[in-house]
Amino acid sequence: MPVLTRVRSNSAAPWLFIVLGLLSASAQTKQPGVLVPFVGCAADGQGGPVKAPAGKSRSVQIPPATAQQLAYYKGYAGLAVLAPRGWHCFSQYGSDGEMLFVSTQAISSAQLFSTTWKGFSGPAIELSVTSGSTSGRFQVAQIIARVFPAHMNFAQNVIAEGIEPKSDFPVGPFPGDKLNYLSQEVVEYQTPPNVAGLGTQSRLLKGADPIAGVAILAGPDTDLVQLSARLPPALAGLEQTIAHQVEADVKSSTIQ
Repeated sequence: MPVLTRVRSNSAAPWLFIVLGLLSASAQTKQPGVLVPFVGCAADGQGGPVKAPAGKSRSVQIPPATAQQLAYYKGYAGLAVLAPRGWHCFSQYGSDGEMLFVSTQAISSAQLFSTTWKGFSGPAIELSVTSGSTSGRFQVAQIIARVFPAHMNFAQNVIAEGIEPKSDFPVGPFPGDKLNYLSQEVVEYQTPPNVAGLGTQSRLLKGADPIAGVAILAGPDTDLVQLSARLPPALAGLEQTIAHQVEADVKSSTIQ
């Protein structure tokens, strides 16, 4: 799973603000739809702690009844995701990318940077952007080896560096995962309860409920956008709406 190292500097890596246009571009375009409330998420990472950003309600093209259950959570560098209203959020960022977490439980930087905390065992959502041109390339290569066979050259080049052993890049899908390919760069997935899969290649641990989401390769540096969502049974079905919004945001971006 990706773990961002906390390194102090004056700002986040310049590439980060560029690639996060993937998930904020459509928010800048006014379109008719249903408004969902904005929730800013505090952050910590390469440049130190950052207060939650301010923002406005966002218009989304989803059924009104569904919109009543969701809010628009946004992190420091621009990463944003739809998630159930009333949840807690926090963003973690570094030179290899940004991760935005939304959970029923409060989230803190002490927790995320702890060497003993293993991850979320209950309902939670993680949306991440991992850079294919920095140290994040190892995580990108691992996911490519699993579910993006058309881009295996990228993974093979990373393996050829010899920095991490070839055994760290197993080829082929996780046995229990259900995959739905929308293109050679976009795959929706579901990881069953209590097993390792694409959904647990995140800070979400194995649990009693399935993890659903989408993995997307985007940008000239082969960056990875991945959504992992585990919702309580009462909210089952919202994962698809959340994933489709991530797909729409990436598709609408000018970065291809």
